[in-house]
Amino acid sequence: MRHRKAGRKFKRSPEHRRMLLRNLATALLEHGKIETTLAKAKELQPFVEKLITLAKDGWNLNNFRRALAVLTQKKIAFELFHTIGPRYQGRPGGYTRIYKLAKVRQGDAAPMAVIALLGEKEQVKAPTRPAVVATNA
Repeated sequence: MRHRKAGRKFKRSPEHRRMLLRNLATALLEHGKIETTLAKAKELQPFVEKLITLAKDGWNLNNFRRALAVLTQKKIAFELFHTIGPRYQGRPGGYTRIYKLAKVRQGDAAPMAVIALLGEKEQVKAPTRPAVVATNA
């Protein structure tokens, strides 16, 4: 039974899985969007959002070193703290969006997705609730 065992293994060792997420996070922060499998995108989303929240708190040495321990390039860590973090200053979360693609990977038919950082002015609409009609009964 897999009760209370969160996360995907991707048939990799823990070190390989950690490095995969580090590389994907670095590529996403560098390019703004990347195309990957749907499972990897879903696993990457909370990983990157925690880094952006860390950068959103402002630059201090401890936060920078924590981000640098995860990212694989120093210039991306600087970009995270100087441009990406301040961009989401007024946003309480949800800095990335996953778009499912209609195509599948040709080799193994894995579902593909694009994970992208939200734009500066892009807003997420609040879910609308249906209007309650009062009846006189």
